Amino acid sequence: MTEITGIRLNSNVKLQMGTFHVAVWGCQMNVYDADRIRDLMTASGYVELKEPNGADVIILVTCAVRAKAEDKVFNQIGSWRHKGIISDDTVIAFGGCVGSELAHQIIEIDPDIAIVFGPRTAHRLPAMVAQFRATREPVVDVTAEALEKFDSLPEQGQRGPSAFVTIMEGCSNNCTYCIVPHTRGGEDSRPVQDVIDEVITHVANGVKEIHLLGQNVNSYRGMGPDGSIVRLSTLLYEIAAIDGVERLRFTTSNPMEFTDDIIQAIADLPVIADSIHIPVQSGSDRILQLMRRDYTADSYRELVAKLRKARPNIFISTDIIVGFPGETDEDFAQTMKLVDDVKFDASFSFIYSVRPGTPAADLEDNVPLEHKRQNLYALQAKLEDYATMYSQSLMGTRQRVLVEGISRKSDQELKARTSNNRIVVFEGSRDLVGQMVDVDIIKVMSHTMKGQLINSALNLSN
Repeated sequence: MTEITGIRLNSNVKLQMGTFHVAVWGCQMNVYDADRIRDLMTASGYVELKEPNGADVIILVTCAVRAKAEDKVFNQIGSWRHKGIISDDTVIAFGGCVGSELAHQIIEIDPDIAIVFGPRTAHRLPAMVAQFRATREPVVDVTAEALEKFDSLPEQGQRGPSAFVTIMEGCSNNCTYCIVPHTRGGEDSRPVQDVIDEVITHVANGVKEIHLLGQNVNSYRGMGPDGSIVRLSTLLYEIAAIDGVERLRFTTSNPMEFTDDIIQAIADLPVIADSIHIPVQSGSDRILQLMRRDYTADSYRELVAKLRKARPNIFISTDIIVGFPGETDEDFAQTMKLVDDVKFDASFSFIYSVRPGTPAADLEDNVPLEHKRQNLYALQAKLEDYATMYSQSLMGTRQRVLVEGISRKSDQELKARTSNNRIVVFEGSRDLVGQMVDVDIIKVMSHTMKGQLINSALNLSN
């Protein structure tokens, strides 16, 4: 017997094209790309395996933001090879941002890799597999127009109660530390109707929460049906009006383009979630300038103040880079002050990683790694304190949650997510999976909360 995406098949079932497994690293846009690759491969006659063991094609969707992420991918390939999961017959397709970044170099690093593709060429993957099988020669294809893949992909499959929708590709900000403009190219927004159609399909498949994605999502400039250019704020109103969309998120927002019209949409539309992610990267104006981030620490504070006025219960999360080249103790102290002033709910914080070909790679960096580590630990401890404070503030409150599935720790409990992005577990019927329900928070733990279902008969009817 073979288990394929939760279905047990008899071993004599004939597969038309073979089996595939997708592994993904990195941001939500990579998760979206991986899901669309699943749709593509399935539509092309392949059957997905939950695990890599025995897969005819193993597809790696990679992240190039940090060197550590790249290393993990190559280490994973080595581990699979050592364990016998990868054989001489396995077709390894190496894609995502590292595929675009390194291209032909990947074949030199690991000659067993058969295919290299980029974020913009994922739609060509079945053809690449067929070409490799026909010629047994490596295939490297990382260049395409930004929106070509969206026009070439099949209708999206079922995603559960929440779904990502990429509304634009690339980034044009050219921050000095970031390799994304090289790996994903400049900004190009999808037409409004394409986005709307994708959302409608998800809702028809039972999705309750839509999460809009863009490398710099608030610079969205999509073409409307009448040929006009539509900004993110207008798109938010359009999607909020679709029957069945019960929660709406968008990521990642650059402070440089978090304009008043977007803030007004947050004030006007209760369907927009109570958590907003706005990377600040540093609290030092000097470092922000070196990063080519066109805002100041004070302008960031003003943005947060506007958001909290528009939505008093909003939770703000961020990204912070520690140890950018030339960062002094005073620079780091200014970052810590910003954290205290804003009181972030959560943060993805990490030590600066040199990315070849970026302007920051040429900057002198004389700060010892151990000093950077100590600063990171201090920052993360402070951020954890604020996250705990916010979690504790939810004790005794009633929360509207989206039930995502069964709890990992107990099959007697359900796992759900609040509007402010907290995980809640509670006892309830499995019929509630995929539904929005109300729970009272009765216990706060380190990384989750315990809830009690309210009016279960009414919730079930919803």
